[in-house]
Amino acid sequence: MSGYKKVEVTDLRLSYENQEVIHGISFDIEQNEIFSIIGPAQSGKTSLLRCINRTIELSPGATVSGSIKVDGEEVRDIHNVYELRRRIGMVAPLPVGLPLSIYDNVAFAPRCSGLSSKSELDSLVERCLRQSALWDEVKDRLDTLGTKLSGGQQQRLTIARALSHQPEILCLDEFSIAIDPVTTMRIEDALKELRQEMTIILVTNLVQQARRLANRTMFFWEGKVVELDTNEVIFSDSPNDPRTYDYINGIFG
Repeated sequence: MSGYKKVEVTDLRLSYENQEVIHGISFDIEQNEIFSIIGPAQSGKTSLLRCINRTIELSPGATVSGSIKVDGEEVRDIHNVYELRRRIGMVAPLPVGLPLSIYDNVAFAPRCSGLSSKSELDSLVERCLRQSALWDEVKDRLDTLGTKLSGGQQQRLTIARALSHQPEILCLDEFSIAIDPVTTMRIEDALKELRQEMTIILVTNLVQQARRLANRTMFFWEGKVVELDTNEVIFSDSPNDPRTYDYINGIFG
């Protein structure tokens, strides 16, 4: 890890219709680290990701307070929210393919941003498909509809599409919830390589996935940070909070 704070969260609070669901949390994420967030369902993990890239603003009744900074800049002060969301890629739990060819799924966002050179688009599409561990399986059928791919391939196509923005931060929300273990391992290998180029925030319900991939892990429960530390501490026999041990070992959650 670089020691440079890519994301800094201070006293973040989130409410829906006056019911607070994230309760004044503070933490930071270093550049080029894989930072995992674990915790039971309905703890606020997805909402936390959506606060970082400001898609939470699309939810009626959501109110955010506190501070989230990316590269030292307050995200709520960024006027061009679309540019912010290009910098912070998001991959949802279930693959959502555009009704376009494999090629056009990846090229769609760059074209919308003004990239028109065929050679540059070809290079970008290949790079993103390689980074998402999909290129070798689809390189001879790029004109095929993306929706015709298997579930695991569609999820990797979703990752390739997120990478087409050339994000600085990649957020993955339960990316392996609907795919098989072999595909999951392929994506995990790809993420280890991508760490050299970007910061990765991984929300996962698989504690062993967090253990395999992350530099640090945050145990998040009922909108609060229970514990945040290196994986060596979090996944040891004696983390600082006994609730962390109980959750990781399946005693609750």
